[in-house]
Amino acid sequence: MSEPQTLDIDILRARPLPHHPEDGDKEERGRSLFIAGSREVAGAALLAGTAALRAGAGKLQIATARSIATGLSLAMPEARVIAFEEDEAGCLAAASVERLVDLCGHVDALVIGPGMETGDALAALLEAVLDSGASYPLILDAGALHVLPPLAAKLRARKGGTVLLPHNGEMAALLECDSNDVAADPLAAARRAAGHYGAVTVVKGQWSHVVAPDGEAFRYLGGGVGLATSGSGDVLAGIAGGVAARGADALTAALWSVYLHGEAGRILTRDVGRVGFLARELPDLIPKLME
Repeated sequence: MSEPQTLDIDILRARPLPHHPEDGDKEERGRSLFIAGSREVAGAALLAGTAALRAGAGKLQIATARSIATGLSLAMPEARVIAFEEDEAGCLAAASVERLVDLCGHVDALVIGPGMETGDALAALLEAVLDSGASYPLILDAGALHVLPPLAAKLRARKGGTVLLPHNGEMAALLECDSNDVAADPLAAARRAAGHYGAVTVVKGQWSHVVAPDGEAFRYLGGGVGLATSGSGDVLAGIAGGVAARGADALTAALWSVYLHGEAGRILTRDVGRVGFLARELPDLIPKLME
């Protein structure tokens, strides 16, 4: 099998972001919905939503746990925040699934999972989204990845493109293997997942790998060890969702998000330090990097 291409600016120029004219409005830059956050990881929704707006999304909606919804709406006045019910364990409650499915029918890009606890209701939500026939880009992260294995056939059949954003442990859950096997050969794991789930798959690590369902593969040669920090993956998911809302296809969204995320890390490594910068510092660098 061919070696992955090195992800650089030349590859991105061949897959440019959608152009938005000066007289355009926010509707032209798309409506994104993030189903994200939980009472113990409220910041994940904030980080992902901020990154989506910094990546150029026109309109942002965040569906999050009722216990944190008010605080999130105050912290992020740019977003429409919708509260969903939680069960005793802090997971999405079944009573909210139908309403969330309805919301998912009116978006240009959907991100599910950052900061969420896994559970039966989350699995039911994802299955309903797959059954709906919606053809927007779908980005799945964190909690959503753990409920995905039984839905592989439905995911392969969906149109519109899907991006999976696992770290090594989540990739092991997707492939039902040991995380050491993923760490030993992340590119091979990404190829397996991309083919099995019919989704663009990103494996995050020292070198990030991006593999399309047809086997086309890319390798980004690192933004530095400092990116291995709490909340960094939420920012990556947010960038992908924002770029997808603007009209980028799944592979373009994955490539740009990995590159922008990594280059932001590279800048912070230079300006702040090799380790110790914060995930919340990454999104502010995105607009200029896109230029």
